[in-house]
Amino acid sequence: MVKPKFIGINHVALEVGNIDEALEFYGRFFDFTLQSRSKDMAFIEMGDQFIALSAPREQPRDIDRHFGLVVDQRAGLREKLEKAGVEIVTPKRLDFIDPWGNRIEIVPYEDIQFVKQPGALELLDAGRLRKTDAAKQELLDKGIEPPAGV
Repeated sequence: MVKPKFIGINHVALEVGNIDEALEFYGRFFDFTLQSRSKDMAFIEMGDQFIALSAPREQPRDIDRHFGLVVDQRAGLREKLEKAGVEIVTPKRLDFIDPWGNRIEIVPYEDIQFVKQPGALELLDAGRLRKTDAAKQELLDKGIEPPAGV
């Protein structure tokens, strides 16, 4: 029997204490489009992926468990988070703990081998994004030709 292969991530679900408070918290630091919401769920667009916020949170704070949230740029974000009293847990990378104990690593799109399809980038008004030479080389090392203009 052939085993399924990992292809990608459709979404990440984060448990939060309150949907309204979570949307307000994340909205202070990130520009996003709300896909839909209900009393206990909210869905934040990421082009061809999404983040699902679910309330209430029932588990303890995350220590090492985290996910890497890819952003178009992170300049100034550390300072904004620190000014707001958000706990930053890494000195060199940018990992923070949200008010409900979710650990999130902020990863710049330009630095990683992750590639969004041009249509998904356009949906996010991020068609201008480019990759560093190191990120392009990581793709090439895997036999993946970076899309034109990246």
